[in-house]
Amino acid sequence: MAESALELAERALGHTSGDAQATVTHERSLLSRFARSRPTQATQVDDTSVSILRVHDGHTGSADTNDLSDEGLRNVAARADAGARAAAAAAGGRGEYPDLPQPGPPRAHHGYDAATAALDPAVAGEALRVAFAACAERGLEAFGVWTAGDVETAIATSAGVRVRDEVTDAYMKVIARDDRGRSGWGSDAAVAAGAIDPAAIAARAVGKVWTEEPTDLPPGRYRVVLEPEAVGELLDFLGYLAFNGLVHAEGRGALVGRLGQRVAAPSISLSDSPRFPRTLPRAFDLEGVPKAPLPLIQDGVAHRVVHDTRSAARAGGGARTTGHATAPGGAGLGPHPTNLVLIGGGAVDEAELAAPIERGLYVTRFWYVNIVHEKQTLLTGMTRDGTFLIEDGRITRPVRDVRFTDSVLRILEATEALTATPRLVTEADFYGRRFATGVVCPALRAHDFRITGATVAA
Repeated sequence: MAESALELAERALGHTSGDAQATVTHERSLLSRFARSRPTQATQVDDTSVSILRVHDGHTGSADTNDLSDEGLRNVAARADAGARAAAAAAGGRGEYPDLPQPGPPRAHHGYDAATAALDPAVAGEALRVAFAACAERGLEAFGVWTAGDVETAIATSAGVRVRDEVTDAYMKVIARDDRGRSGWGSDAAVAAGAIDPAAIAARAVGKVWTEEPTDLPPGRYRVVLEPEAVGELLDFLGYLAFNGLVHAEGRGALVGRLGQRVAAPSISLSDSPRFPRTLPRAFDLEGVPKAPLPLIQDGVAHRVVHDTRSAARAGGGARTTGHATAPGGAGLGPHPTNLVLIGGGAVDEAELAAPIERGLYVTRFWYVNIVHEKQTLLTGMTRDGTFLIEDGRITRPVRDVRFTDSVLRILEATEALTATPRLVTEADFYGRRFATGVVCPALRAHDFRITGATVAA
């Protein structure tokens, strides 16, 4: 861009009237998909968008544009203004959105890597070559994605906020599959593409593809070892079901009436920690509020929920934004913790977690997970790409994928042990605007994991 992102945000704000926020997002990214050990899609993005949030009498209107001319900015500002005024007129009274947040100094973070920002396609090509070769050695085919991005965000508001941030991220997943559909999974994410090891990712995927036929596991309750990918999926859902300040304020959240009470095992300490070394950090949220660490569950006790400006206003009682807006003015689904960190325990690895289990289940990851009951944090979904039986303390045989139906908080309450070293996990298949997030978590062992069904043998 000829002008900086912050200069563009200032120029856009100049076309607004009253209380308003201008947000500029400049994304540059590469994405390479592959299937059957062949590249299938390569996408390059270089896009700048401007979002205008207008606040009128406690109501909001917003509009986006890619037209960066003064005419385009005047138009998007007018559309946002019209939306806010129409909402106020329809309501017939003042809305709940308070004044825009006041300025605060954002702190520096580790979330930018210059080499990744160069977005060299050769890095993607080499990563795919390594994955294809590793799978070919075992007669397997590789499926998956490699992606990296550089995202700059700038915000200017009529309240005086002037902030700019730039972050990078990289991600790769490999699904190794044989000609009978048996598959294994490996993935990794980081701020820097150079921290992604395609050989190690592919090796993990290949290692999950066993040649023997899977056994069936009947429904029931089992001790279970969940790899970080599976744990991260559960915790991301918990971010919405338990820690979302909007659902909490509306009485729909899992922690309503439970803050200050024990909701998990004493070994569970979960926080939103935007500067933890393995996270994908940001300096501020999408209302320009600085990010800061926030304990959510400490030694098993529920402490806090997260807020944006809108959810804090709805909660009342002196609640304030905690810097968790995922959209200007707050997302419709409410705020979300985007840097969840679950502190690890004392186990060296997953094999040590499995050692005390006489008969149980080992899960690599989940897929097609859906919410059954919000307040109970009850989910249902399937295991995928590496499900195994644990017998006499050892991971022994593949298991046909099973359906689970269980509560996330119950699993955390039933947690017996965690591995020492947490890992960043995410599912980064970007569709639409790039907003990279992840969960830093270890593997865990829990009891009474509820299996409710299984896939049918072909």
